[in-house]
Amino acid sequence: MNTSAWLLLAFFSVVLLAAAWPVGLWLKTLLDGRVPRWVQRIEAPLFRLAGVDPAHSMGWKTYALALLVFSVLGTLFVYALQRIQGVLPLNPAGMPGVSPDSAFNSAVSFVTNTNWQGYSGEATMSYLTQMLGFTVQNFVSAASGIAVAFVLIRGFAARASHGLGNLWVDLTRITLWLLLPLSLVFALCFAASGVVQNFSPYETVTTLESTAYQLPKTGADGQPVLDTQGKPEMVDASTTTQTLAMGPVASQVAIKFLGTNGGGFFNANSAHPYENPNALSNFLQMLTIFLIPAALCFTFGSAVGDKRQGWVLLAAMGVMFVVGVLIATPAEQAGNPLLTSLGVDQLASAAQAGGNMEGKEVRFGINASSLFAVITTAASCGAVNAMHDSFTPLGGMVPLVMMQLGEVVFGGVGTGLYGMLVFAILAVFIAGLMIGRTPEYLGKKIEVREMKRTSITILVTPLVVLLGTAIAVSTEAGRAGIANPGAHGFSEILYALTSAGNNNGSAFAGLSANTPFYNALLGVVMWLGRFGVIVPVLAIAGALAAKPRLPVTPGTLPTHGPLFVTLLVGTVLLVGLLNYVPALALGPVVEHLMLWTAH
Repeated sequence: MNTSAWLLLAFFSVVLLAAAWPVGLWLKTLLDGRVPRWVQRIEAPLFRLAGVDPAHSMGWKTYALALLVFSVLGTLFVYALQRIQGVLPLNPAGMPGVSPDSAFNSAVSFVTNTNWQGYSGEATMSYLTQMLGFTVQNFVSAASGIAVAFVLIRGFAARASHGLGNLWVDLTRITLWLLLPLSLVFALCFAASGVVQNFSPYETVTTLESTAYQLPKTGADGQPVLDTQGKPEMVDASTTTQTLAMGPVASQVAIKFLGTNGGGFFNANSAHPYENPNALSNFLQMLTIFLIPAALCFTFGSAVGDKRQGWVLLAAMGVMFVVGVLIATPAEQAGNPLLTSLGVDQLASAAQAGGNMEGKEVRFGINASSLFAVITTAASCGAVNAMHDSFTPLGGMVPLVMMQLGEVVFGGVGTGLYGMLVFAILAVFIAGLMIGRTPEYLGKKIEVREMKRTSITILVTPLVVLLGTAIAVSTEAGRAGIANPGAHGFSEILYALTSAGNNNGSAFAGLSANTPFYNALLGVVMWLGRFGVIVPVLAIAGALAAKPRLPVTPGTLPTHGPLFVTLLVGTVLLVGLLNYVPALALGPVVEHLMLWTAH
């Protein structure tokens, strides 16, 4: 890495820690329910209207059932909204209703906080669908993840209790007093930096130069004219106009990053100049992705009465994140060795002399693009400011691995913390086996029941990802979407299923995934990847809350120092990543070896 890359990483890390600390303290206030009186006065009529008793604490089964029902209703609403958007207001571009398979995929995607987009936003969705459907789910799906993290924290902090909080109270407070205020602040910052925010119709402008293109020739019946090989005959055409999409973009961009949602208003996502216009907006977007996940580590340490525990989780996340950046950035700076070889086109060779800029925006460059790619996949965000498909094999493998670790390297809002805590439970269990003691973590004994639920939590995602990948590569409908044959094509499918199963939402691109087959497959994988993890996590929280907290003894494993950080990182790498090693060997690893062997 060059000096500018090091400085960018260091500056980002310092600003992140400085911003996350106060947010973590406020999250602790929301977790405890000790909100100011003026907040309670605003909440009281809302709870009365909804028939919610804030003092009522749910058990884990009730909490899980309420969350599942809430999510199912949200899915049905977003699906219906897409299907009938053609007859609804706030549709200046006249977008028709979305097809059933795409509407199903998008509804599940936003409800599960995945925000996988098989459609082009500015060419498919109306302003109403973007706001009432997707932006609302950006808020409530993010609040759901934080609420589950709250429940697990309460499970560790509780002393022989069966109550884990109230879902409706948690969702309301997280949305009203955390996500909404922060989104308002960042939306104003983004709008000030040049991100579009309006309800104007799409603008048609005259370009400085004529654009030449081809389109299919049509006959008198309006159907394409086919040649002797059965392919459409193409005719030359040109235009001097361009349509510029408008819309309420800044408001969606703010929550898409704060909630680690990632779904962009435009098809090009954060590579689009109307969504991410300059270096300042790019830095703010990277910061907002990690802000709440990092803050929750401070919240956890404060809630369990030992701030060192939060720093341990933050350190483990930070180590893996920095290692990912140290691999991805130099790989992109090195460029493609085949294009820098003798005998290759001089223009292509000169372009690679400064690194691999293919698929990257010039206004960001290699360093900011590589850092963004690692951040967005280390967290379950999925927003992109560069084409991951155009990364070098090694550079593209880093985002893939970041997701396959279970989205615990900071991870999504809430999901990263509870995912890392599950690995911490596994780590102390392994350590307990080594020294022949009943494992315990933060004063809670880790017994058979907790380990069964921990195992399910860790194995669900690899199971659905690898099974989904196997189905895709072994069926004609799955292989039909591959644009690049061989190892790279396999990487495209593996990336898509990994992104869906880990609720990330970023795409490797190159895969034609907006088909009935992939919309259905990815929709099922997204749902199982979200709630197949949440339910056992809530079950773990319920089991831990019912246990008394044991006092620290000389035989208690210290979980607040560098030794435990090492153990935790090792557990994540060995258990979380080992499931994917054969698949990685078939994709990016063999592609990297082929690239450098040919060189």
